[in-house]
Amino acid sequence: MSMQNKPKMVEAVMFFSERGGICKQMFLSEFEALLDGVVNMPEFAEQQMRVAYVTINPRLLIKAAVFFYLDFDENGAPDSGWNIPLQHLAERSGRGPDLGAGPIRLACRSQCPVSWHQMHLWDPSLSPGQNDLVLLRDAVKRNNLGLLIEEDNAQAVATERLQMAAEDKWYAPDYALEEIAKPKDKLDQEQRQKAAQMIKQQRLRISSLSQQHEEELAKFKLASQERYQALQAEMQGQQQALRQQEELNASLKAQLAVQAASFQSSREEMTEQLHALEHHGRSEGDVLRAQFESEMQAKIASAVVEFKEQIAIRDVELAYRNEQDTQSLQEITRLKRAYTELASQGGDQILERLAKLGVVFVVYHPGAGHLTIPLQDISAYQDNPLAYAASKCFVTEEQYRHWLAHYQQPSCEALLPSGERCAIPIDRVDTPSRFTLGDSNCCARHKTSSRMRTVS
Repeated sequence: MSMQNKPKMVEAVMFFSERGGICKQMFLSEFEALLDGVVNMPEFAEQQMRVAYVTINPRLLIKAAVFFYLDFDENGAPDSGWNIPLQHLAERSGRGPDLGAGPIRLACRSQCPVSWHQMHLWDPSLSPGQNDLVLLRDAVKRNNLGLLIEEDNAQAVATERLQMAAEDKWYAPDYALEEIAKPKDKLDQEQRQKAAQMIKQQRLRISSLSQQHEEELAKFKLASQERYQALQAEMQGQQQALRQQEELNASLKAQLAVQAASFQSSREEMTEQLHALEHHGRSEGDVLRAQFESEMQAKIASAVVEFKEQIAIRDVELAYRNEQDTQSLQEITRLKRAYTELASQGGDQILERLAKLGVVFVVYHPGAGHLTIPLQDISAYQDNPLAYAASKCFVTEEQYRHWLAHYQQPSCEALLPSGERCAIPIDRVDTPSRFTLGDSNCCARHKTSSRMRTVS
């Protein structure tokens, strides 16, 4: 095998599919060409892909791995602001599981040597049925990239070169016996390393589960708040129904009073008729009086029974409504108490607690990329985000604003004799510190004219 074909360490990038498994493999140079916009990947359009960067030795064994996210737009082009130092993370990361060549260097969300890159990494699944590290190991073993493999065949010694040792050298001295006992110590050391590696793997899994628990707790808090709002709306509906029921009861009572007044009027009218009949005959009057009294008593009794039944029904409904209102008020009181406890913590305390839990506040600004904002800089960023981004780009706020206008619309800003802008498309300056007003935002014709005026 010639020197130029000698196997060496290889850097590769592998893409994970949503269903599990590895759907794409490429060398690091091909991945860098993808980031530079030389090629696109339409099959990943409008997706956030889980990707792993690995280093592979000549025996097709993984030495280091970095698990990160990569977003693609609708055309299959990767995020232009992506800037994760894969090789630096792989060199600085902690130890991971043994994939055949000793414990690997592993960088993921739960084990990230650079805190501001943590939110862009993901934790591999270590479950027995779907272990992402095992998928990587098997994919490398299949060697779909066509890597050169190092041959382990030992060269045999020619027979004519073999020599007989002297008889006094046949038996090993005492120090050689001590060397024979060393493999046992080495075996014990390997066992301790394997145990430490297993503990490291379990800690990584515990960290991943803790993060999942925090996400579930946040979802529970959101569901509780939504439930509180739903109970508020339900209570308002019940209160409105209660008011309508009270209005209906008042209306029924008014109708009952009107009917009672009508019965009283009819009774008085019949009484007058009875007094008139008394003049015509006492016997006929007695008969009519008895008939009148019986009819009136029957009508009054029937009306009273009917209205008592209606009132009883309304009272039962009103009692049921009152009981529901009492339960709703108790639930609202409990939710208000919980809301008060959460509100009493304060925004600053919540931000401080989140910072202590390892939460990183990251924003994106053109030219500056993804910025990690320390807790003490939150108020300064809220007062003037553009000034904060300009300071991170090492330029003034005014220069950053001029560059941002040029970055969003890269065209010549020089004025023509007619007073209109030249507006010829020009090359975009991607870095604010390299932007020069009057030069970077002008086309070649206006740049040349400005130089000629300067020389003259």
